[in-house]
Amino acid sequence: MSYCREDGKDRIIFVTKEDHDAPSNAELIADDPNDPYEEQGLILPDGGINWNCPCLGGMASGPCGTQFKEAFSCFHYSKEEVKGSECIDKFRSMQECMQRFPELYPQEDDKEDSSQESAPADGSASERDSSPSAVEVSPENPPPTVNPTAS
Repeated sequence: MSYCREDGKDRIIFVTKEDHDAPSNAELIADDPNDPYEEQGLILPDGGINWNCPCLGGMASGPCGTQFKEAFSCFHYSKEEVKGSECIDKFRSMQECMQRFPELYPQEDDKEDSSQESAPADGSASERDSSPSAVEVSPENPPPTVNPTAS
């Protein structure tokens, strides 16, 4: 026999196997496109941007929300031959803002494995990495030989 009990703010519903196997008699209500609380997706029926869409991951409301909205709106409404080409300054402004909050907006480089953590903190390449002629020499990788007669 099915039953329901409440435990604080939670409602716990127990059903029997027979209840669970029976087809549902729930009726779905059609979505109201004018309902401001209904999930609409990123683009609203009128072509506008739904800033409350969970697909934006809070970007529109974070500390760089204004810059994000300006850049995204510029791109969305762009009529240029190369869509968004006129929005570069707005995206640059958004990126500069995000760089001021690395704890909220980690860069892709920050997510790489620990093998990259040995790079200098100033972001410059190490001496070995920046020299095009540097070669690691080992018994498996002997130094290159130079043939003076070859030219």
